[in-house]
Amino acid sequence: MKEPPRPDITDLCRDTFTKTADYLHGELVCSSEEYKLLEQMNKVTLKKYVEMKQIASNISRAMKDLNDKYSSLQPYLDQIDQIEDSVTQLEQAAYKLDAYSKRLEVKFRQLEKQGM
Repeated sequence: MKEPPRPDITDLCRDTFTKTADYLHGELVCSSEEYKLLEQMNKVTLKKYVEMKQIASNISRAMKDLNDKYSSLQPYLDQIDQIEDSVTQLEQAAYKLDAYSKRLEVKFRQLEKQGM
């Protein structure tokens, strides 16, 4: 039996190096594309962070304005609280006066009945 011809070792090495080079080229292209994707993601993320910073700055400014307005309204709010306390005290006095007048009315009627 005759052995099949063996390929030349030089051809095998050349083939191996070519395939290895193709493989490495593919890996490098893949890595390069991943880095490009990461770069794009970083740019989009940076843009979002800039937008978020602007929004946060606007919110901060609005909160400061609201706090300033609240501070300017504070004396009036204090006056409202004092008026509310006065109204509550006045209401309690009115209830006491009403109860007292009812007791006086009952006594007056009792005295009227006795006088008759």
